[in-house]
Amino acid sequence: MSTDKKFVEKITSRDVDFAKWYTDVVKEAKLCDYSSVKGCLNYLPNGYAIWENIQKNLDKRFKETGVENVSLPLLIPESLLQKEKDHIEGFAPEVAWVTQGGSEALEEKFCIRPTSETLFCDVWQKQIKSYRDLPLIWNQWNSVLRWEKTTRPFLRSREFLWQEGHTIHATHEEAEERTKQMFKLYHDFVTEDLAIPLVYGKKTESEKFAGAEDTYTIEAMMHDGKSLQSGTSHFFGNKFPDAFNIKYLDKENKLHSCYETSWGMSTRIIGAIIMVHGDDSGLVLPPRIAPTQAMIIPIAQQKEGVLEKANELLKKLKNIGIRTKIDDSEKSPGFKYAEQEKLGIPIRIEIGPKDIENEEVIIVRRNDRKKISIKISDLEKEIPKILEEIQKDMYNSAKDFLNKHIFEAKTLAEMKEIGNNNIGFIKAMWCGNSECEEMVKNETEGFGSRCIPEEQEKLSDTCICCGKEAKHMVIWGKSY
Repeated sequence: MSTDKKFVEKITSRDVDFAKWYTDVVKEAKLCDYSSVKGCLNYLPNGYAIWENIQKNLDKRFKETGVENVSLPLLIPESLLQKEKDHIEGFAPEVAWVTQGGSEALEEKFCIRPTSETLFCDVWQKQIKSYRDLPLIWNQWNSVLRWEKTTRPFLRSREFLWQEGHTIHATHEEAEERTKQMFKLYHDFVTEDLAIPLVYGKKTESEKFAGAEDTYTIEAMMHDGKSLQSGTSHFFGNKFPDAFNIKYLDKENKLHSCYETSWGMSTRIIGAIIMVHGDDSGLVLPPRIAPTQAMIIPIAQQKEGVLEKANELLKKLKNIGIRTKIDDSEKSPGFKYAEQEKLGIPIRIEIGPKDIENEEVIIVRRNDRKKISIKISDLEKEIPKILEEIQKDMYNSAKDFLNKHIFEAKTLAEMKEIGNNNIGFIKAMWCGNSECEEMVKNETEGFGSRCIPEEQEKLSDTCICCGKEAKHMVIWGKSY
């Protein structure tokens, strides 16, 4: 092993204590730490840089589908929030309230936004009069506050960063189409840019977003077999627009209801990247979102010409758009290797006197530690290829893990046995009754419904719980 053992032993092994491993990686890679406000995070440069690349790549995909970015207030008046009953009831336990401004008590209290459906509707009711005003396809990048009881870095914090898209349409069909379009966009982004395979589909009635008619979800399997909900897209129908009296006049001057969607992805996706790809040495970042894609490490840098050649390589790679840094500190090579691995930088480029003499460099891939010798003259051609190979290999490795940890059960007893002896997801049939759904979760000690997949399989004719006719094949699993 090429790393300095003394340096990396701070990270607990995944197989010894997965929760401790996760905390160690977050800490050692300096991604974030807790602030003096309980349950809220300080996003440190290494962690925020990952979010910036996620934001950049995702925002590009949004704009290709006609999304426009906006920014709405942090505070929501209580009277505004109360306009949609199901929505406020769903969020009531997590809402934080502002009751004083300066030295005076407020006549009406304000909630710090847990989400912004009501704010968007408040804007739209002033803007929408005619069919010509529709659709509005908006998104904002912001933070929200939900007063969580239990918190973990990235996975669940009281204040977190995300994007929340909100759209409003003239017809049910158009809104439903946008809901599914964004659901697919999230799927493609996570699989292609983050190299994370997914199970995906519709949420059950009890699991859907408060106030939504339908919720579509992408779910990723972590290395411990648990699911992390990684992005959701919601079809609201006309509940919110009607509550805010948002109507439009058609070409015949007739008044109609509008239809709304909402969709979001948050910084918890960074937790997914850590737990899907990371190993006992730290992060393993997919090249497409890695803040630094290549780290150049000069060997025997005190010798004549080594640093000069290393900086020459740095300039070459930066010129072709590879995010590259050079570690010219006075630390030992072993320490530098370990640090590069801990930070998850996809490749390191080792160059020393012998390499310069042979006109070559040594490339070490972070994901599998394969060493490759390439000619310096081929560097600009080969590095982009290697990064794409790493991206594909990371996805295939994670996909193989996912496939090996999805099981099938035809009876509740079989499901319990599988759950007791394995990590992962279980496919089983369900009648559609929420009581059976809850019973399955209780009997299996936490295997809740993750989604009703788009691609249905008929594993049996009957519900795994009650024995009545089955309506859906559901993927069940424990979750964060």
